[in-house]
Amino acid sequence: MNGFASPVAAALACAALVVQGPAHAQGSAAGFPSKPITIVSPYTPGASTDKDARVWTQKLQESLGKPALVDFKPGGATTVGIQYVARSTPDGHTLVIVTSGYTVLAAASKNLPYDAIRDLAPVSMTLKRPTMLLVHPSLPISNFEEYVAWTRAHPTELNFGTSGQGGIYHMVGAWLHSLTGTKVTFVHYKSTAPMYVDFFAGRVGASPSSLFTGLPYIKSGKLKAVAILSPDRSPFLPGMKTIAEQGYPEFEYSAWEGILAPAATPPAIVNKLSGEFAKMMKAPEVIKAFSEDGTRLIGSTPDELRKFIVTEIPRWKKLIMENNIQADETE
Repeated sequence: MNGFASPVAAALACAALVVQGPAHAQGSAAGFPSKPITIVSPYTPGASTDKDARVWTQKLQESLGKPALVDFKPGGATTVGIQYVARSTPDGHTLVIVTSGYTVLAAASKNLPYDAIRDLAPVSMTLKRPTMLLVHPSLPISNFEEYVAWTRAHPTELNFGTSGQGGIYHMVGAWLHSLTGTKVTFVHYKSTAPMYVDFFAGRVGASPSSLFTGLPYIKSGKLKAVAILSPDRSPFLPGMKTIAEQGYPEFEYSAWEGILAPAATPPAIVNKLSGEFAKMMKAPEVIKAFSEDGTRLIGSTPDELRKFIVTEIPRWKKLIMENNIQADETE
């Protein structure tokens, strides 16, 4: 994914303008929090974000001395919950948990009810999860070299499952097959749950997955992994190579999560919250809870997450234009 310098620079400049206004007056976080803190989840209960948000709220409650809870507001491909937070009182008491799809949606959608850079303030990137490419066991494919050879010999015959047209799995699949010069048939679902039903039955042949989601399916023999999509190998899949190691050094996809607040939240409160997330990522009980699948806890600063977001959006936009991808905005 080369040639991002110009759009990325422009996005960074835009983000700088957004934050320069309140930056001169950091204010005070004294008295915060003064009421319960809510982390809004724009995802359906049961997703990996469910577990994560519950850990974050428990730790915030312990450290800040106020109740903290998770409020599920799914719908509109996550736009319902994100818009709700963007329009909430900017006092640090209402936050939203987002994933990799946040920047993909911002790049792909023409009708978002919020601006992904201007309307929300980054608080912290909490974690990154390693990802892999899964295939159905019925396919004569055991590694990525065989995957490329098979898809090249059988153009469009492989059904590649995604969790939505223009969504993160669609983007990852388009990027992967564009680099390898192979063609598959993308089959789009409204969520991963129905996609996995067809995947287990063999009607879907391949799809990306985080290790968090996919490891149980590998252990049960329902699916098999053929490559690591993240930049580093995983001890949970000994000997399995990354895509980058196999002739495509520009490719890497790790699932990430972050916490955002309404844009006008005072910087002092944003920084206090960011500091709390940084502390909890070092807590032994949190490290233990996330050690089962190689999740990397981060706890970034607001500025680090902001720079990441404004770099990711133009990266996905470039991929969208190159592959003529249209987002599904019917929800």
